[in-house]
Amino acid sequence: MRTNELIIALFQRFCWLDEGLQARLHDRGWPDVSRPQSMIMTNIVSGIVRPSDIARNIGVSRQAIHNTIGQMVKLGIVQLEPDPDDRRHMIVALTDLGARMRKDAQRAMDALTAQIADVLGQDKFDTLLAALEADWGDNIARTPKPARKKRA
Repeated sequence: MRTNELIIALFQRFCWLDEGLQARLHDRGWPDVSRPQSMIMTNIVSGIVRPSDIARNIGVSRQAIHNTIGQMVKLGIVQLEPDPDDRRHMIVALTDLGARMRKDAQRAMDALTAQIADVLGQDKFDTLLAALEADWGDNIARTPKPARKKRA
């Protein structure tokens, strides 16, 4: 089994894609965003807009997501709004600036996707995408840690 190679290759390709996106946005004059900020933008565009859902989807704490969202609010690319379906919660929405940035990001991703398809060939690209989109089954659930014994 080539487990380590799989983990490293997937992560390296993800970084390649994100760095290519960031470089293209930078070249178009957009403010630099961190990888967590980029992941939040991706979730928002995909319709995942509650901070708690974004945190769960990315696999980080809600506190980390709120801190990152706060940075993005300061950059002027997102805003927090009341959730129209449940006023007790807030949702993250792109500002006009964020929406314009997202359009440039989509063009950059289209170019990166075309580059990958050119390098791999369309058949291999389609196979790769199908493998990544396939249902890999349930993830292994974490075993709860045993409770610590209190010192006497």
